[in-house]
Amino acid sequence: MLTSATDLIRYSADASPYHQVPRVVVLARNGDDVAAVFRYASRNGRRVVLRAAGTSLNGQAQGDDILLDVRRHFDHATVEEAGAILRSAPGVVLARANARLARYGRMLGPDPASAAAACVGGVVANNASGMTCGVHANSYRTVESLRVVLPSGTRIDTAAPDADRRLTEAEPELVARLLAIRDEIRADPQLVARIRTKFAIKNTNGYRLDAFLDGDTPAQLVRGLLVGSQGTLGFLEEITFRTVPSPRWASTAFLHFADLAAAASVVPALMGLGARAAELLDNLSLRAIRPMDGAPAWTRELGGDDAGLLVEFRAGDQAELDRFEDEARRLLDGVVLNGGFTRDARIAGGFWAVRKGLLTALGANRPPGTILLGEDVCVPPARVAEAAVALRDILARHRFDASVAGHASAGNLHFTMVFDPADPADVERYARCVEDVVALIVDRFDGSLKGEHGTGRNMAPFLEREWGPRLTELMRRVKRAFDPHGILGAGVLFTDDPRAHLRHLKALPAVHPLLDGCIECGFCEPVCPSRDLTTTPRQRIVLQREIARRGGSHAALESEYGYAAVDTCAADGSCATACPVGIDTGQVMKELRQARHGGAAGRLTPAIARNWATAERLARVLLRLARLTGDRPVRAMSLLGRKVLGANRVPEWLPATPGPAPAIAARRHRPAGTTAVYVPSCVNRIFGAPPGAPDPTTVTAALPALADRAGLALWTPPGLAGACCGTVWHSKGHRAAHAHAAGDLVRRLWDWSDGGRLPVVVDAASCTLGILREAPPVLDDGDRARHAALTVLDALTWARTDLLPKLTVSRRLAPAVLHPTCAMTHLGTAADLRAVADALAEDVIEPLTATCCGFAGDRGFLHRELTESATRAETAELAGITADAYLSGNRTCEIGLQHAGGHPYENALVALERATRPPEARNGAQP
Repeated sequence: MLTSATDLIRYSADASPYHQVPRVVVLARNGDDVAAVFRYASRNGRRVVLRAAGTSLNGQAQGDDILLDVRRHFDHATVEEAGAILRSAPGVVLARANARLARYGRMLGPDPASAAAACVGGVVANNASGMTCGVHANSYRTVESLRVVLPSGTRIDTAAPDADRRLTEAEPELVARLLAIRDEIRADPQLVARIRTKFAIKNTNGYRLDAFLDGDTPAQLVRGLLVGSQGTLGFLEEITFRTVPSPRWASTAFLHFADLAAAASVVPALMGLGARAAELLDNLSLRAIRPMDGAPAWTRELGGDDAGLLVEFRAGDQAELDRFEDEARRLLDGVVLNGGFTRDARIAGGFWAVRKGLLTALGANRPPGTILLGEDVCVPPARVAEAAVALRDILARHRFDASVAGHASAGNLHFTMVFDPADPADVERYARCVEDVVALIVDRFDGSLKGEHGTGRNMAPFLEREWGPRLTELMRRVKRAFDPHGILGAGVLFTDDPRAHLRHLKALPAVHPLLDGCIECGFCEPVCPSRDLTTTPRQRIVLQREIARRGGSHAALESEYGYAAVDTCAADGSCATACPVGIDTGQVMKELRQARHGGAAGRLTPAIARNWATAERLARVLLRLARLTGDRPVRAMSLLGRKVLGANRVPEWLPATPGPAPAIAARRHRPAGTTAVYVPSCVNRIFGAPPGAPDPTTVTAALPALADRAGLALWTPPGLAGACCGTVWHSKGHRAAHAHAAGDLVRRLWDWSDGGRLPVVVDAASCTLGILREAPPVLDDGDRARHAALTVLDALTWARTDLLPKLTVSRRLAPAVLHPTCAMTHLGTAADLRAVADALAEDVIEPLTATCCGFAGDRGFLHRELTESATRAETAELAGITADAYLSGNRTCEIGLQHAGGHPYENALVALERATRPPEARNGAQP
């Protein structure tokens, strides 16, 4: 149970424009905990909101009383029947669920744009759909059964053979009421026809009343009604899906049209040809995605009313794909201005990435102090062109420079409104616009006010406007039947307040130029190392905004922020890779660390950086002493030092810490025919092989040996001591020390590489990243020019391109486990690690739950709990696997992974060296 100011405020925001601070946050561990909270709330007049990923765009994941976190301890799933069935707990991220299914050629039906962050429970609870599933493969159609906790605390598995009997015995009044509603609906042909019409298109506004037409028994009714119930009828403890095929072959086009009407008008015909998706983007949407990697080149030259259409065909074979493409080209001839079909997965992936990041991109461009509200409506697909133009006209009439985009294939249009919640006139302008949109969709198109986001706080006042009094009252009867005490999801589906959608609006004060574009969407959270320990990037920003709102009047909040946000941030930049607009919260945390430095610390670190060769020697001496005396006394000394001087200054000794690195075989003169210069990183010059490794070989010995076997001259220069990329200082926010180290290294690399003529090979991914990305901003003009002339390659990249084609693997491993590091993700070199592993192992296992290990240079020595938390899911995933090798490409990350999981992780090039040794050298000796 969480009650601190920091914990309550970090849970107060989701991806919506609303903001409510809970009184308490409960981290439920299982269904029993949820049932206990429900019973407590029922007895004591309390209200509960269920929260998984918090990616809701309409406030369904926030409340002002008890907030129940059902993500952290509900992250498990099993695949059955060769991928045909997935059983999932609600806290599984949708993209990771699909990753489990990919090997079977299957996927879940729902595919919302937030799949990389949204959890399965929220997707089902909102009946979220997305780009391709329409109404035929959404959660309502593909969920086979549910294990649920009802508001009374009763737990029911709707697939159990005796589910109806148990439900009737445990909840006789609920069953009687549901059967009465079922019979009433079925007895009225007009009511039946109306309900069928309403759900012929996407509709998540209110409850799935067609459950009373599709299900007969009590358990079937519960299953149908819980899907799309937005957390107001019960908790989805386990969800069983019938998965859908994921055809192998795809052809994708991002097409350019003269205007919105032209783009939307071809959608029905494209869907008739068999298109899987047709995503519409208006001019404002195209301008928002234009700066993003993956946007088509034609977006750089837009006119005043251009529009785009992202179309994809999928097929089981290429011949079928050829037919789709040919027919589509004939259909589009003379209509499309730019764009054509591609089967290049990388290009298509870029197209989809910008489409999925559209809302975040639009939010990043909003004026300071304003909020972004994203809504979605749905009309009959044949009228999507008419609706898109009419919707844009209404938005323009109310002076909203708003985007209109969405899943045109299903008639599902999304639009945004940006306004200032602190300006009453602006709020009223928004209110009038919403009323006109409601009238347009309901009266002119007989459409849905919510296509896939759930009713939420924004449309709750208009539920009856769409459904009419009788059907709305039936929905209220459903709510009373399940939840007679009204404990669940207050305000997210029903309200008697006609202005409820104008209350609890967020205030987003400016806090930092790098952070102000954040709309708190939560895309960053699944990859954040501290997500289950302290705070996530989104929560760090939420807390900063709350501190700014309070004007420094909350001392406890500011004090707690130090550990919860600054100290336990790995500052690895993973958040920037997940954020569609590249917001790097870790960079701001580094700046806050820098602001702390002063006095002795501020003077000492540049001195250490200038004398790094001495620091290296001292580190090796200490490691040697530690190995002589054993772990216990060294650990005791480190803990004492931390107690006296502080946890952020003194590292903690970890049993996984290796001994000192062996001496490096440098050569004074560069040999003739040298093809590359090898610069061992300081971490590999300090730390030796991991405890428990097959032999003492380190990458500093393995890489030259591999080059010799490949017939390549790799020169290791003398004078390496003290050479450092400066990443350690950059991470800690010591700018002066970082600048000295980076400049010194660039000048050394310039000399060693013969003025940039020879490529430089670096053996630690974080150091490669540090040289390539982090060094340039702190270099002076001369060193920046030298840096630009250098060619710096990660050792794994060089191994893939230059070594592997010339090597013979004589002894292949059985399973090998990989951990791509966050630096590899930034560099785009994770594929190089996989290529090396594929060359030396029969089976390569890359954990689906692997993210940044959180060791972050030396942060794992300072806050071991960060690495232990960051790797908990990965360690659990690997618990039942026995592998021949555990491979990565960064020494400190390998130490952290061994500390967390107990396996001796090492550089993949060390394993490659062993696998390519000639038979006579296989005696375990170091090369």
